[in-house]
Amino acid sequence: MNADAPSRIEQLCFERGLKLTEQRRTIARVLSEADDHPDVDQVYRRATQLDPRISIATVYRTVRLFEEADILEKHDFGDGRARYEEVQDDHHDHLIDVKTGNVIEFFNEEIEALKKKIARDLGYELIDHRLELFAVQIKSADDDGAG
Repeated sequence: MNADAPSRIEQLCFERGLKLTEQRRTIARVLSEADDHPDVDQVYRRATQLDPRISIATVYRTVRLFEEADILEKHDFGDGRARYEEVQDDHHDHLIDVKTGNVIEFFNEEIEALKKKIARDLGYELIDHRLELFAVQIKSADDDGAG
């Protein structure tokens, strides 16, 4: 990523009129570059590699600010840690491997149609939803050690 070009989250901050200090800019860049769903401790570790002056309190305040500005979305994947990702234009759901903690993003047309049908059948129009599936990976016959 070009260090001079604003990250996606920095750009959203500008659009929403948020003041970006250098430390907030670093945190925004770390979050924009994340390809996982980091918790605050992970964001802190990544940010301090770029700027060791950043405190954990600054990370907490910045993440909360970004969440309140609808830039970040908070998730609870059942591991006791609030995890974050940039608010996306395209909807997706999550499958969480409870053994490894891996989070898989997916989109499924059948689920999307079913959720709308359920709301409609109950007399509602669906405006939003979150789906988080908690699972364990199925071992294939090749994984049993026989052979």
